[in-house]
Amino acid sequence: MNGAFTSAILDPALAGPEGLLGPGGAPAGRRFDVYRNNVTASLTTALGDGFPVIKQLVGEEFFDAMSIIFLRAHPPQSPVLMFYGAEMPAFLETFPPVAHLPYLPDVARLELALRQSYHAADASPLDATGLMALPPEHLLSLRFQFAPAVRLVRSVYPIHGIWHANTVAGAPPPQAEAQDVIILRPEFDPAPKCLPHGSGRLVAALMEGQT
Repeated sequence: MNGAFTSAILDPALAGPEGLLGPGGAPAGRRFDVYRNNVTASLTTALGDGFPVIKQLVGEEFFDAMSIIFLRAHPPQSPVLMFYGAEMPAFLETFPPVAHLPYLPDVARLELALRQSYHAADASPLDATGLMALPPEHLLSLRFQFAPAVRLVRSVYPIHGIWHANTVAGAPPPQAEAQDVIILRPEFDPAPKCLPHGSGRLVAALMEGQT
């Protein structure tokens, strides 16, 4: 019953599941259709809220149609929708209608990372005074543990420039270059920063636990 119910909710071509009755014992056809439409609309809205730059880049009408295809392939696995759409970057990589926009998956990764950073746990920062007090020989084997809110997104495309141009009024158009973006959360809101060329490799190594 649960599998049939979920499938019918996500696909309007399917009839309502057997045994689903409305008031008076009649089949809940029309009521189920209303519920199905509300679920689809809610999930589409959640995806639009989670990927506003992607929605702006492809247009609202296209995004809504694409979202319906996405949600049928990737229904929510949790009643908490704040991370819904984690499969979107991989979905965009294999979605033929956007093959001419190869930067979309990485822009989606950046938007997803911003959400993850926002909801990540708090952490106490490293005491610089304590770091300075370490003997120099200890620095050679020192490994850093990054705060849970820190994220790194590396791309061969100008993802920070694309994101900035579509979120800040009057921002300059992106330049054609590879960009690595680190996301920090100094207070309450994540702040994406474009790293200097080559720095992404260093940060990635540190995040992997190298000295």
